[in-house]
Order: sequence, then structure tokens, then C-alpha cells
Amino acid sequence: MPAVAKRRPRVSESAPRLRPPTAQLARAPEHFMALALAEARKGLGTTSPNPCVGAAIVKNGELVALGHTAPVGGPHAEIVALRAAGAKAKGADLYSTLEPCNHFGRTPPCTEAILNAGIARVFVGARDPNPHVPGAGASRLRKAGVEVVDGVLEKACTALHAAFFKHITTGRPFVTLKIAATLDGRIAASSGDSKWVTGPAARQRVHAMRAEADAVLVGAGTARADNPRLTARDVNAVRQPLRVVLDGHEPLPRSLALFRDRSARTLLATTQPRSAPKGVETLHCKQGRDGRAELDDLLRQLGELGVTQLLVEGGQKLATALIAAGQVDALALFLAPKLLGNGLAWLQTGPTQKMADALQLEDVQVELLGEDLLLTGSPRPLGAARRRGA
Repeated sequence: MPAVAKRRPRVSESAPRLRPPTAQLARAPEHFMALALAEARKGLGTTSPNPCVGAAIVKNGELVALGHTAPVGGPHAEIVALRAAGAKAKGADLYSTLEPCNHFGRTPPCTEAILNAGIARVFVGARDPNPHVPGAGASRLRKAGVEVVDGVLEKACTALHAAFFKHITTGRPFVTLKIAATLDGRIAASSGDSKWVTGPAARQRVHAMRAEADAVLVGAGTARADNPRLTARDVNAVRQPLRVVLDGHEPLPRSLALFRDRSARTLLATTQPRSAPKGVETLHCKQGRDGRAELDDLLRQLGELGVTQLLVEGGQKLATALIAAGQVDALALFLAPKLLGNGLAWLQTGPTQKMADALQLEDVQVELLGEDLLLTGSPRPLGAARRRGA
């Protein structure tokens, strides 16, 4: 039987041709901004009060250089990336998680370096909310003929720079309240025992959070009961956070680990004319109605000291006071698979009659750490659900 010639299928010229995805299609602006975000995170905990910015330089669809902001006084992310790129920066695209600065501070403006390098386009993640220079960076670049594209991965970039944004617009730090509790919301047994609520993986994450924070705050009760050191251990910490302890009605024992451990700077926030232990600084605060330091005054003074990211590891009284005052920007709730029944609850507000008045969290994320859960989110003010018609 004669062989039958195989006929190739005819393809209509009007039919769309299916092409395999190319590297160029996979490398959309979001791809390179994600690289800049990852680069920025390498500097978390080292740049305050400056924001930790990440930058990427791309030419012909290929990554040329990365850079993140150096510690205070050092070059910004854009400058680091431009220096790494060298002559390849001419005609390239620059991706920055934050709008490049256009003013003289501790360093010259980044916009001038970008123009001198011959960058063709600049992709910006988040706009700089500095009330003194709103939109100045993008405006300067556009006037010089550089194309500027705003809002690339804007939500992620805004979240990364949230502490800087709050500090630059309000003068106060971004407050993260960290709580370790059982599934029924207890932070300690009825005897006061609290070691340990969560497991090793969760505790290591807390150390990482300390390493990224400018300061860690605890109340007098927590300082007495837990006697914490509040240092970042078991992680690669570039520097230790400032440790802040709220003084109570009675003087704190001078034997506390906070006072004896000299590996980190310690600040005693007090309303009383007391002398601090040797090597411990004193921060005098206004007295609130309960006789303790007024939280708004405390946060204002910490902001003046350059604290942009504040991690609070307080107990029930401090957590409740901050929540009630609307001073918590983010809640990090570590939940252990345990039930106590009786014990100390981490939050003790007055009786809530309606579900619409409950404290709710937005932008919630959940992560498994060993056997524990980490739930993070931004607290919505009490009663906000009802006002929004939810």
C-alpha cells in the first residue's frame, strides 16, 4: 500500500498565532519592583529615621543592579544602585519603592544623581508623603524629561514604608502591639505564670521583630513579672533596639535584667522625680488620669528621639490602654494551640453590647510558625463597622 503523505494543517492567516511566553512578558514592571522590595527588606532595622528603600536598575529588560538604603548618613537606595550600575545606567529604567528625594538632607538629592546618570524612566512604588516636599521628586524628574510611572505595587510599597509615613506626617512612631496568647485569649495562667505561651519558632520571630524595630516598650507589670531583656537574640541583628519601660506607682527593682544588661540602651519613662539606675536614661512624661504616663505624650517624645517603629510587648494594662486610645497601628497576635480557661486575658475593655462595636482587624494575614499561628492586621477603631454601614 503506498505511503500516504502527511499533510501539515493549514493555519488561517487571520487566526491569532499562539506564542510561548517570553522573558520580556514575564518581566513586567511589577516583577522588577518586587525585586526592589526584596532588596529594601535587607536594610530593615538599620536606616531609621530614614525609610528603608529598595532600588533596581533595568536595561533592555535585564536587571543591571540593586541597592538599598544605607544606615543614617550613608547613600540612599537609588545612589547605591546607580553606583553599582555605572555606565550601564544610561538609558536604563530605575525602580524605587519610594519616590526619589529632591532635597538636601544628610545627603544630596537623589533626583540630581538620577538625571546625571542618564536614566530614561523611573518607576515609583509609593509617593513620598513628606508635607514639606510633596511630589517634588517626581515633578523634578518629569520637568527634566524623564518619564515617571507611579503606583507600581503601591500597596506593598506603602506597607513597607508605613512607619516612615506615619513618623514624617505625625511626628509619632508606628506602633505594633505584639501579644502571645492561648486560643482563649490568655497571656498567663491564673498564677501569673507565662513561660512559655508560644513555641521556639514564634519566639524567634519576636526577636526578628525587635531587630527591625527602633524601640521596644513594656509596662512596669511586665518588667516585674517576666523580667525580660528585650534584646534581639538568635537573629542576625545589626543593632539592638532602644528598650523603654514604663515606670509604675512603685519604683522598679534595680535588679531587673533591663537595667543590668548593658548590651542595649534603656530608657525609663516616668512621671515621678525618681533617679534612674546607673546607665539608664530617664524620659519625663505628662501624667495621665490614672497617674501613669500619658501615652500620647510618650509617643510624641519617642518620635522626637527618632523612633519611627515601636514594638510594644506590654501586658494587659498597656495593651488595653493603647487599644482604647486608638494608638495601635498594627497587631501581631501569636496564638498557641492551648486553652487555659481561667487566666489573664490580654485585652480588658468595658462590656461590648453589640457586635458592630467590636474591634476588627483589616488586611489580615495568617502564618504558621511551628505549632503556633501568627495573625497580623490593622485594628479598625471601635464602632467603625457601624459607621461604615457594615
